[in-house]
Amino acid sequence: MTTITIVGAGVMGTALTFPAADNGHAVRLVGTHLDEQIISSCKASGFHPKLGRPIPQAVQPFFHTEIAEAMRGAEVVVLGVNSRGVRWAADVLAPHLQPGQIILMATKGLESTPDGRLMVLPDALAARLPKPIRAQVHYAAIGGPSIAGELAARRHTSVVFVSRNAEILPRLQAIFSTPYYHIWTSTDMIGVEVCVALKNSYALATGLAQGILETLPEDVAGARNHNYAAAIFAQGLAEMAYLVQLLGGNLETVYSLPGAGDLYVTTQGGRNSRMGRLLGMGRSYSDAVEEMPGETIEGVECVLAIMPAIEHMIAQGIIAADALPLLRELHRILTRNGQVAFDFSSFFSKLSFAPPLHQNQSAQGS
Repeated sequence: MTTITIVGAGVMGTALTFPAADNGHAVRLVGTHLDEQIISSCKASGFHPKLGRPIPQAVQPFFHTEIAEAMRGAEVVVLGVNSRGVRWAADVLAPHLQPGQIILMATKGLESTPDGRLMVLPDALAARLPKPIRAQVHYAAIGGPSIAGELAARRHTSVVFVSRNAEILPRLQAIFSTPYYHIWTSTDMIGVEVCVALKNSYALATGLAQGILETLPEDVAGARNHNYAAAIFAQGLAEMAYLVQLLGGNLETVYSLPGAGDLYVTTQGGRNSRMGRLLGMGRSYSDAVEEMPGETIEGVECVLAIMPAIEHMIAQGIIAADALPLLRELHRILTRNGQVAFDFSSFFSKLSFAPPLHQNQSAQGS
């Protein structure tokens, strides 16, 4: 039996308690300071209000003020906060981490560094931990198509666990694999993490098609807007491939579960697609965000976080000025309250991939 502490009681962090508990492990679920109502409900009745179902009976819920107790003896620490919460997580976890522990990140996102590089979140977390413990813990992450509600319903879900340390992957796979939670492993940290961050942004872009459809007169034969959405989807996948290879990741990752698979499932619903729909209907971003109060839109966060590094690389001639037209158009829509106005002729024109950057130029290792 392994002791697992999951930090972040949102839907995905909590969904991961199901396969772990089903395998007989000791699972502790720690809410952040934003999860007080969730943890109160879990402690009182075992019911998770956002997942809409009881958590497994073996799972122990903890308030964030009880994190010292929840971390005691933990062998695996799962991070299920949103991308904004990584700095908070580093601060609260640091005093309690022990050598040899595994940090498994379900958090998705990318960061721009002050010197214009892109950093994946496991590296961003490591950079914020104190140096004495930073090199004594192991880092891993989860990528792939996984809707939390389906995982909690024990429906077939296929993902990739990734770490630069190949030795810890079989252990993680054994801890979490169930007849419904299927896990493949990879050491392509850059490829997996870039894909799972960007898919939120490109799913938002694909969601524009539904909103645009709702502004059009009803077609006499019921024509939809799937052709529009498919072109956006394909361009998003192409831009993922461009950036993954540029940063030193593996192209095959883009066309498997963390890339194509995760992008597909994210376009099927959720916060990013809802935001895309509102923008496609003609709402400015400042108006659309007011219609989704209290929700973190990871696709928006990702675009805003990475554009400083993208602009730096364009200025340095590393990325062509006319590359990544979909990403750049998303940035314009979000930062200038712009209306949607894609130039489809700009798509698919930069599909020859640039030579990979040296890793020290592109992403910081942990």
